[in-house]
Amino acid sequence: MDYFLTEEQRMIKETARELAEAKIIPKRAELDERNEFAGELLADIAKADLFAVLVPEAYGGMGTGIFDIVLALEELARGCVGVATSFAACGLGILPILISGSEELKQKYLPAVAEGKSLAAFGLTEANAGSDAAGIRTTAVDGGDCWILNGTKQWITNGGEAQIYSVIALTNPEKGIRGASMFVVEDGDPGFSYGKKENKMGIRSSATCELVMKDCRIPKDRLIGRKGTGFITVMKTLDVSRPGIASLGVGLAQAALDEAARYAKQRVQFGKPIISFQAVQHMLADMAIQTEAARGLVYGAARHIDAHPEDASKISSMCKVFATDTAMKVTTDAVQVMGGYGYMKEYPVEKMMRDAKILQIYEGTNQIQRNVIGQKLNREYA
Repeated sequence: MDYFLTEEQRMIKETARELAEAKIIPKRAELDERNEFAGELLADIAKADLFAVLVPEAYGGMGTGIFDIVLALEELARGCVGVATSFAACGLGILPILISGSEELKQKYLPAVAEGKSLAAFGLTEANAGSDAAGIRTTAVDGGDCWILNGTKQWITNGGEAQIYSVIALTNPEKGIRGASMFVVEDGDPGFSYGKKENKMGIRSSATCELVMKDCRIPKDRLIGRKGTGFITVMKTLDVSRPGIASLGVGLAQAALDEAARYAKQRVQFGKPIISFQAVQHMLADMAIQTEAARGLVYGAARHIDAHPEDASKISSMCKVFATDTAMKVTTDAVQVMGGYGYMKEYPVEKMMRDAKILQIYEGTNQIQRNVIGQKLNREYA
């Protein structure tokens, strides 16, 4: 379908697609097998100036909104969702600074991200704070001339690889989550280290690691926004970021559909290509319908959220649920279309199916997203 992209938006999409085909696809199986962070590929993304899409023009980037980011992520995900996740997580890591940070913080950190010289990450999840984000236990104490952070963050994408971390911690534990604040922690800060690197089922070319803060001292000016507004910043961040995760689902679904359709054209059984059988045609037709429907919703949601609407949470959750559920369904069906071959590592769809699962889980499980949508509907129809 024609989504009436501007010339600049077409350029972003084409650049990301060319990069995926030339650089990412040839390396994705090896990186997955070796559970290796795709640092070289992220350097290639930086050379193509795609990191600039994450950052507004005022800070050295060329980004104009979430829609531009969605376009880039979709095409990168067609190559590998693990690589695209690392790129997306960098955008997620700087969103708190963009949303609530001082002008000084923006000037300090964003230009390096735009150039691809610094990678960012987002530190929210803890062992007892997953879907229940209010369960965080990491603390930040005013140390006079610094903040002193103590706690551990779990399952942090780009952990151990990023230079910049947006971390939420309790500055007033008595108030619970209403006493939380956001901070920038830098790689190399005293008392800041990395724990376990996870061995994951999918997106294995992305790094997922613990962040450990033990009397971690950071300058006072690393506070993002006002003290006690951290949770509000987190919620605003996720409202804006979820269309990006949804776009990963769209790109992955399209890649799986492409592989399955090409295979069905070549695979001969009973004397004819299996794509000539109605049962296979119907599966491919449903995959195509679901993928295009997801793309339309994600594009519309991204444009809508760029207009700063009041219902951003609901629309963000809607596109995340639909597109990532679609990715899971389409990748599973791609394996089915390809039969035994689809189950083998020789073909990419088994990796795509493994990669798809996390999209339904991270940045808020799809069950939590349905809660958000349902609660918004309950208020709308009161």
